[in-house]
Amino acid sequence: MAAFLVATLFAGTASAAECLVADPTGTPLNVRSKPQGGVVSALSNGVAVEIVDQRTLGGKRWAKVAADGAVLGWVFSAYLDCQTIDDRRKSAPMRPRTPPQ
Repeated sequence: MAAFLVATLFAGTASAAECLVADPTGTPLNVRSKPQGGVVSALSNGVAVEIVDQRTLGGKRWAKVAADGAVLGWVFSAYLDCQTIDDRRKSAPMRPRTPPQ
């Protein structure tokens, strides 16, 4: 069921294979109880997470993330670097876009 949910969320783009925390400020990324909610923890750059839900609030995309099968909470999606099966050239804060060859 979770795989179906992730595939549905990314329909038309590609399903996420893995996401890494990539906060360009270099500080830990806040994990929140809900989009724009209270901070419950933080994740360091490079930590691998899986997106289990997404929402847009105030024009910003938020992702509910899990690691090692445990749901952690909500993070600002722009600070995730997600490699997809169909698009290995995705631009993200820690992996600038490279021109297609």
